[in-house]
Amino acid sequence: MPADQQHVHPSDHAPLELERFLPYRLSILSNTVSQGIADDYQARFDLSVTEWRVMAVLARFEGLSAREVAERTAMDKVAVSRALARLVEAGRVNRGTHEGDKRRSVLALSEAGWEVHDVVAPMARARERELLAKLDADEQAWLSRILDKLLGPPVPPRSGEQGTGNRERESAASA
Repeated sequence: MPADQQHVHPSDHAPLELERFLPYRLSILSNTVSQGIADDYQARFDLSVTEWRVMAVLARFEGLSAREVAERTAMDKVAVSRALARLVEAGRVNRGTHEGDKRRSVLALSEAGWEVHDVVAPMARARERELLAKLDADEQAWLSRILDKLLGPPVPPRSGEQGTGNRERESAASA
């Protein structure tokens, strides 16, 4: 039998103990939380998880570029670009030109995008409440502090950029 086809014993290596490996566990948690509501909005609005995350960020921060959306979501630029193309084609996102820099495109939810957002965001908030209900108040506070510490400071707004400030339209971008 050729050497590359011989059976290799896992004991000869040091595989990750995935059930204790933090990046793996965080990924599983993120996917579980996201998929918890994604089935509903995917079927209802033909909206992917990536598209929803892009919409949630644009709801919170109008006038971002595709690059800035990718930075704020920590998602791959190509995935964000594809999601934006679908959202623009579906009429959920408007693409315009920055007033001060005509080379720069800016993105914002369209009225149709806000309509979808205003249905999906409460679903995301409800899922967040379900998840946090498993923790007592002290654990919730600790979790928030730990996540803040691990994630580092949020991406600061650009000069002149503001969130929408509309509590009814705040998003749960992680869902």
